[in-house]
Amino acid sequence: MSGRRIAIFVSFSGQGGVERMITHLADGMVEVGFQVDLVLAKARGEHLAAIPSRVRVVRLGSRHTLTSLPALIRYLHRERPAALLAAKDRAIKVAVLARLFNRGAPRLVGRLGTTVSAALDGRSRLKRWMWYGGMRLFYRGVDGIVAVSEGVADDVRNITGLPASHIRVVRNPVVTRRMREAAKEKPAHPWLAERDLPVILGVGRLTRQKDFPTLLRAFARLQEKHPSRLIILGEGGERARLESMTGELGIDGKVALPGFVANPYAWIGRADLFVLSSAWEGSPNALTEALALGIPAVSTDCPSGPREILQGGRYGPLVPVGDVEALAAAMARTLTAPLPRETLQRAVEQYNVEASTHGYLRALGMDIDQ
Repeated sequence: MSGRRIAIFVSFSGQGGVERMITHLADGMVEVGFQVDLVLAKARGEHLAAIPSRVRVVRLGSRHTLTSLPALIRYLHRERPAALLAAKDRAIKVAVLARLFNRGAPRLVGRLGTTVSAALDGRSRLKRWMWYGGMRLFYRGVDGIVAVSEGVADDVRNITGLPASHIRVVRNPVVTRRMREAAKEKPAHPWLAERDLPVILGVGRLTRQKDFPTLLRAFARLQEKHPSRLIILGEGGERARLESMTGELGIDGKVALPGFVANPYAWIGRADLFVLSSAWEGSPNALTEALALGIPAVSTDCPSGPREILQGGRYGPLVPVGDVEALAAAMARTLTAPLPRETLQRAVEQYNVEASTHGYLRALGMDIDQ
């Protein structure tokens, strides 16, 4: 067993924030002297290109996280890492099973990045019962859980009954030198060059979770007194619905949906306002990125993360989920009287890659000073 080798078991399958945060974390671990294997159940999506060359990529070749069990068992038997971090619920469950088949198994820590109870709200009672039952059963087999916010930690405790000592909060590794450098690039969009009208930005997958319909309706209300433009970065299944809504609301000439962009920081750093309209989160990275780049922000008070990041509204308004009028009013107030750039940046000082890396290493039981 290599005392300096850490395995991170995760699925790279799209354009989500998990892939970007895991990439930052892996690079941070290498930076302080550890060998890192990024063990991928699935390996596809734009984020693969951003994995640093000094991080070893192990592709298990699976079509689904749950079917990667045999390959993960073989990897653990062959490589024998000192610690294993499993990111997301399905990966945690598979890692628990894989460890049962390996003697001298590594320390296993799971990472949860979303508020599970909120994500399952509205699902059938059977669906919730099965999901919660699986968490209660499998999470007993890990040595610890890392939650990305206090809200996620509380949610895990309520669902699983695990003791508080078993769960620790480690902030996401959002703020990096690379992010600040990437923010200096010029995005290829005329609205961010012309600057004749304020530009409002939303970022995220075009899914139910992000609730971009509420953002579109609030933006339409905003136009009555505050002419502006809206850009939503991201791709997903709700694209057709959102495009249809812009026409119905009479704002199609003021809204752009460019899709996924490799460097969102260049866009975020030139916006006049960032808006998070989500129905639920864990710890929204795009909101943290906006503040780190000094961009004023408005957010729904969704479970969970925004209230912690904005410190109860001190660093940006919090509005009820789905409340169009409240969101429009908060956007207008913030455009009129934004907080100073330096104040916003101070709000997210603890979300840097160095602090996050050390938090994960402590959770994994790794000796940072060895």
